[in-house]
Amino acid sequence: MTRKHTVIGAGHGGKAMAAHLALMGFSVTLYNRTASHIEVIKKRGGIELDSQEEGGPHGFGKLAKVTSDIGEAVKHAEVIQVVLPSSAHADIAAAAAPHLKDGQIVVLHPGRTCGALEFAKVMRDNGCTADVTVAEAETFIYASRSDGPAQARIFRIKEAVPLAALPANRTEKVLEVINEAYPQFIDGVDVLNTGLNNMGAIFHPALTMLNMGWIEATHGDYQFYIDGVTPSVARMLEVLDRERVTVASSLGIRARTALEWLKLAYDTDGEDLHEAIHNQQGYYGIKAPPTLNHRYIFEDVPMSLVPIASLGMRYGVSVRAMESIIKIGSIIHRTDYWRRGRTVEKLGLEQWSVSELTRFVQEGVVEG
Repeated sequence: MTRKHTVIGAGHGGKAMAAHLALMGFSVTLYNRTASHIEVIKKRGGIELDSQEEGGPHGFGKLAKVTSDIGEAVKHAEVIQVVLPSSAHADIAAAAAPHLKDGQIVVLHPGRTCGALEFAKVMRDNGCTADVTVAEAETFIYASRSDGPAQARIFRIKEAVPLAALPANRTEKVLEVINEAYPQFIDGVDVLNTGLNNMGAIFHPALTMLNMGWIEATHGDYQFYIDGVTPSVARMLEVLDRERVTVASSLGIRARTALEWLKLAYDTDGEDLHEAIHNQQGYYGIKAPPTLNHRYIFEDVPMSLVPIASLGMRYGVSVRAMESIIKIGSIIHRTDYWRRGRTVEKLGLEQWSVSELTRFVQEGVVEG
């Protein structure tokens, strides 16, 4: 029997995933909230996929269904792949909650930080009593872009992506199912590990905001990681990274440092972060965001930095550098990212000890 996948979101990543899954022979439903955005795909019955890599997936991915009705989208799905900015996770969880059924798997691509915890809580708060497994990927498996209304292009497929279910004792089952399509997904330990190894939280917001004058003056016409990472900016990134690793340590987690991640992901090293980033040839030529109204701030601050900083404050870690970047982002966008973000209070974790939180993410047990 062909396993049924629903892809939630028809942006750069969602279109690539939907087309690729269809080309692999799966039954694929594509959902997007705005009907006009998927009108051409619906008319054509699928998505044309191209690949930059030799031998990569390409061809016409015929879709089983294209819809803007969330109930119709998730009704028959076995795996629900959520490929949206993490700031939309709560809205999708609330909308899908009445329609979810026992045995379904929801995978967030990626969860950022505390994504699965938020999704599961919002589902429950909106009356979902079905036995649904929520999982999250540490990062998005594709580097891809939309080439047109019914066209997508894959530049690269990552070779290994950690994934964890909530609770972690369900990860093996989720991997068994998702590895049919993506053998690249590996055991990510638990959702605290995937969330606290979120490197975008360190690289994206601070690097954008510490270069905000340059971004506004040039509309992003400079090399983001090369020109933007000066020695002083790199020192700021190092302090933010140290805070993230210390927050993880307070929860009993040995998180990868930014230097270790660069070595693992790109086989790049250096004496410090400034040198290592400049030694990473793949960063040359990548332009900065053209505007400050960018997901590096409006997504990565509330959905990545805020939950890490909030966990730090709850468990006694100084996160002053993170607090300062969150404050700057709030000022720039004239919004309160603490209020909008994933805080421990919003996630219902404020009373939990480290051992209670750990037991919940690993075994699904709520003590007391």
